[in-house]
Amino acid sequence: MSKVAARSSPSNSTFRDKDKPQEVRKSNIIAARAVADAIRTSLGPKGMDKMIKTGKGEVIISNDGHTILKQMAILHPAAKMLVDVSAAQDVEAGDGTTSVVVITGALLSAADKLLKMGIHPTIIGESFQRAAKRAVEILLDMSVKISFDDRDALIRAASTSLSSKIVSPYTSLLAPLAVDSVLRVADIESNNVDLNDIRLIKKSGGTIEDTELVEGVVLTQNALKSAGGPFRMEKARIAVIQFQLSPPKPDMENTVVINDYRQMDKIFKEERAYLLNICKKIKKAKCNVLLIQKSILRDAVNDLALHFLSRLNIMCIKDIEREEVEFISKSLGCKLIADIDSFTEDRLGSADLVQEIESSGSKIVKISGIKSASKPTVSVICRGANELILDETERSIHDALCVMRCLVKQKALIAGGGAPEIEVSRVLMKESQLLLGSEQFCWKEFAQALEVIPITLAENAGLNSIKIVTELRNRHENGEINAGISVRRSGVTDLYQEHVLQPVLVNSSEISLAAECVKSILRIDDIVFAR
Repeated sequence: MSKVAARSSPSNSTFRDKDKPQEVRKSNIIAARAVADAIRTSLGPKGMDKMIKTGKGEVIISNDGHTILKQMAILHPAAKMLVDVSAAQDVEAGDGTTSVVVITGALLSAADKLLKMGIHPTIIGESFQRAAKRAVEILLDMSVKISFDDRDALIRAASTSLSSKIVSPYTSLLAPLAVDSVLRVADIESNNVDLNDIRLIKKSGGTIEDTELVEGVVLTQNALKSAGGPFRMEKARIAVIQFQLSPPKPDMENTVVINDYRQMDKIFKEERAYLLNICKKIKKAKCNVLLIQKSILRDAVNDLALHFLSRLNIMCIKDIEREEVEFISKSLGCKLIADIDSFTEDRLGSADLVQEIESSGSKIVKISGIKSASKPTVSVICRGANELILDETERSIHDALCVMRCLVKQKALIAGGGAPEIEVSRVLMKESQLLLGSEQFCWKEFAQALEVIPITLAENAGLNSIKIVTELRNRHENGEINAGISVRRSGVTDLYQEHVLQPVLVNSSEISLAAECVKSILRIDDIVFAR
C-alpha cells in the first residue's frame, strides 16, 4: 500500500526537466563557437579579409574583428555576447578585437569538455576567472617597461598593430603619424589621452602615401567665393555661428499674397536692412572668418548676405556639420554663438592664417597658427583612391591610435606573435599540478585553450601548426619567453629582437574579458522569450 502511495505522490523531479539546462548550455556554446570560427581566419598579419554587404547595399572590406562582428546579422542571443566582448575590447584597448573572440571560442570548447566530465558550470566559470587573474600577473611579469621619450619603441608598437591591416605596406608612414598625433594631445601625467582630440578626415583622391598630419584644424568645406569673397585670411578672428544669414521664415507654411509693387519693394528693403544689420554687427566684433553650422530649416546664407560679407572682407564657410562643431570650438578656443545679440569679441577664436588650398586634386580649408586653443588638437587627413580604401585606412589609423592610448594608460610592451599566450599556457600548466580536485582540470583546460592563438597564427600563415607550437613550447621551456611566430621568417624567432611588440594591456584585457564572457554564458541555463 505504501508503495502505491509513493508512486502516486508527485516528487520534485517530475516538475524539473534535468536535460534542459544542459541542452541550453550546449546550444549557447555551439552558437558562440560558430561566431568565433567565422572570424578566426582573419587573425594575424596573414589573416584573410572579409567582404561585407550591408542592408543598404554598401560594401565593406576589412579584417578588423569588431567591424566584421558589428555588421554580421547574428540572431542567437548567446552569440551576440561575443559581439559585445569584441566591442568591450575595442573600447578598452582598441586592438585585439579578433583575438578576444578566438580566445573566448577556445575557452568555450574547453568548458564543454569540462561539463561532459560532470564539473558544475559555476565552478568552471570561477576557476577560469582565477586562472585569468593569474595570467594577467604572468603577462605583467614578462612585459618590459618603456618611457615616452623612446619614440622608436612607440613606433614599433604602432607598426605591429598596422601589420595585419590592408594598409600594411604603408606602415612606415602611418605608424610615426599615429605616434606623433598621440604625443601632441596626450596628458602623460594623468595617464590618459582623449582620442576625440585627434580628428580623422577622409578625403578621396591621391593615395595612402598622401595621408598627412596637420597641427590645427582642417575643413573639407570650401570657402564661399560666389560673391567675390576672400579665400585667404591672415591674423584671422574666427566665429562659429549657429544662426542663419538669411531672411527669417514663419514656423508654419504660410502664403503671403502681394498685389502691389510698393509692398514688394518694402519687403526687399526690410530684408536688405535685416541682413546688413547682422553683417555690420559681425564686422563690429572684429570677426573676419565666419563658420556657419549646417541648417535644415532654411538656407544657411543667401546671395545678398554673401555680397555684404565680401564687401566687408569677411571670409565665409558654410555647412559645418553638427559633429564637427564641438571639435572646432575646442581647437580654436571660441564659443558657439547662437544668435546675433550674443555676437561679441570675447567669443571669437584667433589664428595666424586661414586659407583654402588644393591638395591631391581637391580643395580643403586649413587653419594654422591657432593661438587661443583651449587644449591641443590635431587633424589627420586620410587619403585613398576610393571609399573602401579610405574606410579601412581610417579604421587602421584608429587602431594604431588606440595602441598608443594603451601605452599611455600602462607604459609596458610585450612581444607579439603568440609568445605571451604560450608563456602563460606553460606557467599555468605547471601551476595546475599543485592544485587539487576540479580546479586542476579547469586550469589545465584554460592553459591549453590559450594555445589557440599561436595555432591560428601558424595556420593563417600557411605553416605547420603542430610543428610550430611544439617548437614554441620547447623554446619557452628553455627560458626564451619572447619566442613567437615570425611570419616574415616563416618560423619561430625572438620577436622582441624582431620588434614585433604590442602593449601588455591588449593581452591582459583579452584574457580577462574572454574569461568573463565564458562565465556569463555558462551561468545561463534557460532562454526565456518575453512577450
